[in-house]
This record gives sequence, C-alpha cells and structure tokens, in this order.
Amino acid sequence: MSLPKVLIVARPQVGVIWSKEEQKSKLGKVAEVLDLDVADRAAFFEACKAGGKYDGVVGIYRHNDSVATVGLFDKELINALPSSVKYICHNGAGYDQIDVAAATARGIEVSHTPAAVDDATATVGAYLAISALRQFYRAEQNVRNGRWKSGLEPASDPEGKTVGIIGMGGIGSALARRLLAFDMKVIYHNRNPIKPEPNFPCTYVANVDDLLAQSDVVSLNLPLNEKTKGSFGKAQFDKMKQGSVLINTARGAVVDEEAFIAALESGKLFSAGIDVFPDEPNVNPRLLEFDNITLLPHMGTETRDTQKKMELLVFDNLISAVTGKGLLNQVPEQRK
Repeated sequence: MSLPKVLIVARPQVGVIWSKEEQKSKLGKVAEVLDLDVADRAAFFEACKAGGKYDGVVGIYRHNDSVATVGLFDKELINALPSSVKYICHNGAGYDQIDVAAATARGIEVSHTPAAVDDATATVGAYLAISALRQFYRAEQNVRNGRWKSGLEPASDPEGKTVGIIGMGGIGSALARRLLAFDMKVIYHNRNPIKPEPNFPCTYVANVDDLLAQSDVVSLNLPLNEKTKGSFGKAQFDKMKQGSVLINTARGAVVDEEAFIAALESGKLFSAGIDVFPDEPNVNPRLLEFDNITLLPHMGTETRDTQKKMELLVFDNLISAVTGKGLLNQVPEQRK
C-alpha cells in the first residue's frame, strides 16, 4: 500500500534546523515527502494539474518564504491545488497569507503553530517596550556615532507603568509575565475575560477605549484579518495617553500607518517599538526619520530554538492528519 503524499512548499533555505534527511525520516515513516521543485507560480499551477507531479498530494507543509516562488496561498492558488489536497499545515502562528475561506470552501483543513512562537515573540515585545521607554535605540546610535550622551534627554522607567495588552492569547500572556518582572501593571482586552483566570496579576478591561486611556504602553497582539486590518487608527491614538508608547509584534497592517506617523509627529506617542510592517520587507521611509522609535525586521521567531519548535509542530500536524487523527492546531475559523 502506497503512502500518502506530502509536499514541502518552502524555499530551499527553509528547514535549516532540520536537514532534508531528518525531515524525511520523521515524515517519511507515514508519508511520501515531495520537495518544491518548480521555478515560479505558473509552473506550480502546472504541476498541480491532473497528471502533474503534485497530483495526488494530500498534505502541504507551507512556509511564508515560499511566497518568493509560488506567491500567496490566495483563492487562485487554493483553487489550483490538486483535488487530493486535504490539509495545509502552515509554519507560523499568523496565517494571513492563506485564504482560509477559500480552503474551507474546498474542504481543505488548515493548521498553524500558535504555542510554538509565544516565548520568542513575547521576548521581542518586551525588548521593544523597554527600548522604547528607555530610548535605548537613540542611545546606541549616539555611541556608534561617537556622540556619547550628547543630545540625549532622560527617558522613562518601566516600573509602575501600565501596559495594556490588546489580545491576551499565548503571546500576550507570555509578554505580560515578562513585563511584570519590570514591576509594570498589566491590563488586557479580549472579547471575553480569560477563563480560568491567568495565574499572574492582570486586570480585564471590557472596553478598548478604557484600556487605551489607562495605558502608558499599548501592545498589539491580535491576528490580522478583515476585521482587524487598519483597525488601530486615529480614533485609537486619540484615546491614548499623551506621551504613551505603542508596541506592535502582531502584523503591520493592523495599524493605520498614516495615523501612526501623525501620532509620532504630534507627540501623542513618546515612542514606539515595531517588529512588523504592512508591506514587508519594505519599510515606510518616513518611519526611518524618527530616532526615538525602535524598529526590527520581523524578528519575532528568528531563533534556532523556536524555528525548530515550529517545524516540529508542523510535522506533528501533518503526521496526525495523514494518519487519520486530524490536525492538532486547526485555525480558529474552522473550529467554529
């Protein structure tokens, strides 16, 4: 009896944590593993046709880096997949590059890797918060340019400040625990309070406007979808404290970038820490003019340890799926 086929849709450098031999030895016990070996999107579509090299594939391992070769997993691509495809297992907590509605319409189940990214992304969020408050980026630039403390003004301590977390999931909770170590007060907003209550000090705020008005630091930890795209804009910045700080490790498109820049220019925002941008890898050059903010190139999960955890979780989802046990981390939209 032949094994079900699984396709690794990732660029060659993806998988540096696991060699191809290790990948295949883990998946190879339950599936025939195929590597992505097409040059572009058109060739991928051709390979997915009946009789093509990817015909008969049941499960797909998908990584954001594959965009450079096959493009987004949008409706066009989803509809071009072989009829045999039943599972798309995505390497990443955020899955906005996949049209889940189109996949659902075709009966394709989608998984992601939420818990595996929590610690690494929260560490980036904590770094951005401390750097923004203490103005460490500006200070480092001074040292590198031989200016020592020239022009630097006293910044802010984290102790006693309130951090408002919008989206207290796994990442938000891990961030809260880190910032509590700096003696910050944690408040959060979700659609509903977390049950059971978190095992660390925090206060639920039912109204986002109330959270914004109370927070010295606001951290965005929510997914990108049609409801959240551009949802943090002028109205939200207007509700924030004068001289507050914005941290974004979620997705760049959650924030209205023009409103964000206006808040920096007006002084409504004292500083910001940003790891994600609307049009990655492109960064709005206007943001580069602000030396009081910290910018990172989407470093949330850029550690060998976390990338290994993510790969393992994708493999575990595929193995569970093709052996008839279902996905371990199916995306929320498909679990309703």
